Amino acid sequence: MTARRPIERVLVVVPVHDEEELLAGCLTSVGVAAAAAGVPVDVLVALDDCRDGSAAVARAAGVRTVAVRAGAVGAARAAGITAGLARHADDPRALWLACTDADTVVPAHWLRGHRALADGGADVVVGTVRPDPRDLTPRQLAAWRATRVPGRPNGHVHGANLGVRADAYLRAGGFAGLVEHEDVDLVARLRADPAVVVRASDEVDVVTSGRLVGRTPGGYAGYLREAFPA
Repeated sequence: MTARRPIERVLVVVPVHDEEELLAGCLTSVGVAAAAAGVPVDVLVALDDCRDGSAAVARAAGVRTVAVRAGAVGAARAAGITAGLARHADDPRALWLACTDADTVVPAHWLRGHRALADGGADVVVGTVRPDPRDLTPRQLAAWRATRVPGRPNGHVHGANLGVRADAYLRAGGFAGLVEHEDVDLVARLRADPAVVVRASDEVDVVTSGRLVGRTPGGYAGYLREAFPA
């Protein structure tokens, strides 16, 4: 097994399909987290067959973009990471890939927290998510809160809060071009590598949209719709 190195750079990839209403909030929060990360951070938005103003929102935020026409979040994430990796000759052992979604707001300590977990020995960080309470009824919110125990992350895999060391990502073959559950698929392959250490954490919680109809048939929106009916 190759020795783990401290994280020296972070690449944040955000896949986007027609998210002009929520993307600005996401990118603003990522920018705050990047400023507090303690290492250089690149942010790349993968615009997947966008027909709205998402590209203009990304340009206004001053982040790099790559355009794809895959109609699949897995392919968009993969394209974003490929484009980001092509720009740098960094040692992949020292590069952290941080994934979130366009309908998600990350905390200011998000990247600093991912780095701390990586420097503590993690190759993969499976972070928890919280639905935006403004999108849920009081009954739904109470039911969701009943599923959470602070300090005991549930270990559910969410592309909205997922980090992986670049060398482990490359060995696993990267994101598959799936319409959904590309995050679960990748983490399953990473777990199959005996050299990879996977850590579940609620120390880097993010807030994601509580909408019940998402950009894919299932995903987090599908989970909320089925687990917490209105």
